[in-house]
Amino acid sequence: MTARSRPSGSSRAAPAIGGIDTLRRVLEHEVRGLRLLMDNLDGVMPALDILIGVAGRIVVTGMGKSGLVARKIAATLASTGTPALFVHPAEASHGDLGMIAQGDGVIALSYSGGTAELADIVTYTRRYAIPLVAITGKSPSVLADAADAAIVLPPAEEACPMGLAPTTSTTMMLALGDAIAIALLERRGFTPSDFQVLHPGGTLGRRLLRVADIMHGNEALPLVDAGTRMADAILVMTAKSFGCVGVLGAGGRLAGIVTDGDLRRHMAPDLMTRPVEAVMSKKPRTVGRQALAAKALALMSGRLGGPPITSLFVVEGDRPVGIVHVHDCLRSGVA
Repeated sequence: MTARSRPSGSSRAAPAIGGIDTLRRVLEHEVRGLRLLMDNLDGVMPALDILIGVAGRIVVTGMGKSGLVARKIAATLASTGTPALFVHPAEASHGDLGMIAQGDGVIALSYSGGTAELADIVTYTRRYAIPLVAITGKSPSVLADAADAAIVLPPAEEACPMGLAPTTSTTMMLALGDAIAIALLERRGFTPSDFQVLHPGGTLGRRLLRVADIMHGNEALPLVDAGTRMADAILVMTAKSFGCVGVLGAGGRLAGIVTDGDLRRHMAPDLMTRPVEAVMSKKPRTVGRQALAAKALALMSGRLGGPPITSLFVVEGDRPVGIVHVHDCLRSGVA
């Protein structure tokens, strides 16, 4: 693109309306709103105590922009160990109240605190003693007064220049929902293993796969006892197709391993009659069954030290309980 020069004597053009200055102004408004929220979190603690005590699901509801935020909060809660779902308040008035059961809890979002469509859900929770947490910008308000715990957002100017479109307020609601979800995650002791159960697909699921999820065990294990002749060990090695054979010592511990490389290094006329201990490599690399599959791949690739290998024994203590091949990791999408 060729730059055009301004005519001589022309003044510098004023920033275009709706340009980068507008973008910065909007973000600054929302950052200020989040800072105000951070300084006013004391009212959140009673709500957390209520939500952690819910035995069933957390039902999140809201109308309009608050409803869109409520959907996201429900999704975040559900994916971080707190069973949750979104119920549309208008649909609730036409039968979806049946989705809210005894033992559930409700989070209702309404900045005004007076959203008419929430009336039936609020009444339902009061009638059946279902815990109700309100996230609102107004107190006193119908919603805040009815709730068991009301989280009142601090007053913050909307980023919309007319002060009409929900912008800063919905950003505060969204961030507060994330904070509540993570606080509940920590209170529940939610672990990476739990996360993997709820995220089996995609990159997250692959990153959190454990060795136990992909290893071969039982009859697939290529194992021989110490004292076995190499001729017999090679038969096991060939039949199991892992390119190696483990050697069991006293108490069933893994004493060593014989690989294709060991065969080449010890090639001699008497190789077939020698005992496996004379050929095996001692102290082979191993991995635990609860280790991440990514760690097993790193061990086999040599990224954690040593030359690359293609198979890795899985041990509990010193006893082999499985074996994992580099292709198992690659087929599972671990890389």
